[in-house]
Amino acid sequence: MIRFSIVIPTYRRSGPLARCLAAVAALDYPREAVEVLVVDDGGASPELADVATPKVRLLRQEHAGPAAARNRGAEEAQGELLAFLDDDCEPAADWLRALEAALRAHPDALIGGRVVNALPRNVFSSASHTLTEYLYAYYNPVPQAARFFTSNNMAFRREAFLTVGGFDARYLRAAAEDRELCDRWASLGRPLVFRPEAVVAHAHELSPLAFWRQHLAYGAGAFHFHAARSRRNAVPIRIYPPSFYLRLLAYPFSRARLPRACALAGILAISQVANAAGFFRERRQARSR
Repeated sequence: MIRFSIVIPTYRRSGPLARCLAAVAALDYPREAVEVLVVDDGGASPELADVATPKVRLLRQEHAGPAAARNRGAEEAQGELLAFLDDDCEPAADWLRALEAALRAHPDALIGGRVVNALPRNVFSSASHTLTEYLYAYYNPVPQAARFFTSNNMAFRREAFLTVGGFDARYLRAAAEDRELCDRWASLGRPLVFRPEAVVAHAHELSPLAFWRQHLAYGAGAFHFHAARSRRNAVPIRIYPPSFYLRLLAYPFSRARLPRACALAGILAISQVANAAGFFRERRQARSR
């Protein structure tokens, strides 16, 4: 009987996906109780045909974004429990056991695990990861009353995920669809629980240009997230107070030595410029529409 369905959206990243699937195959969990669903989001990569095995199902769809791909995997899943990975992530061997223990203790919860940086030598990847760490510290000071998790390390009961409507497929890029789901989940009175023992290593290689584009996209996604939240709660769009950004820029100095911390703080400042540019560009375009 299948207990866990692991859903992995992918788009033209067959190399990282192969490493991800190798780590999944090495999980310390009964193999007969796990299925893996790889959702090719319109990448049309012929080599992906090789990933299909009795325990790995390959699904293909027109390019619609990772949110829609995760929903497709969840709809096709046969397991009682869902776990989401990204194709550039490698879970620790005890990842599923940690998630299962959390879901046993909190059956109605959205469980988020800990994400670690697999590319510490890439300063842009490290800066992006430092931002995620800061957001986890900001939103999740109490593990049993968390508020935000990234979608590359999440788990829930499949029935609960489908009941709340899954990810909002209108988010076409990997930008704020996880924030929106977490916020909607909490607005329905459902708990979010942080399980740091459920570890995933994230290997997202970033160049300066890729980093800038990533945070432009985050800014655009943030606009849609705040607009949706404003409509749902019937309140004006609110942005973070200045203290949020000051603490963000100070955060690397508690995590790294001085030269490295200065570099990370500088890149984080650039990320917020890109984020603001993406936010206000998207707002302008939304108003013109």
